Amino acid sequence: MADIFDDRRKGLEEEYFHRQNKEAIEKLRAKMAVSEQAKAAGTSSMKCPRCDGKLEESKFEEVSIDTCDKCGGVWLDSGELEQLTKRESGGWFSRLRHS
Repeated sequence: MADIFDDRRKGLEEEYFHRQNKEAIEKLRAKMAVSEQAKAAGTSSMKCPRCDGKLEESKFEEVSIDTCDKCGGVWLDSGELEQLTKRESGGWFSRLRHS
């Protein structure tokens, strides 16, 4: 009798996780579609991690930086800070970074 309940429990558990995975995949597909549409339209779909404002990409000393249109925050991708500090040999920021 316990085997019947075990099988039923396992079946319900598998069904639950299958449903959860299906919903997660649908959400990801919708998010990717919005991102692709924004890319095709030439707009950015990146959001500011601080205030959810729209991030706009611009160039600063040949390095792409992202600036928030709401809070004015500046966000750098991996390696961009190092690129900026390499160009600044004697400034305070470079000294702070290498101390």
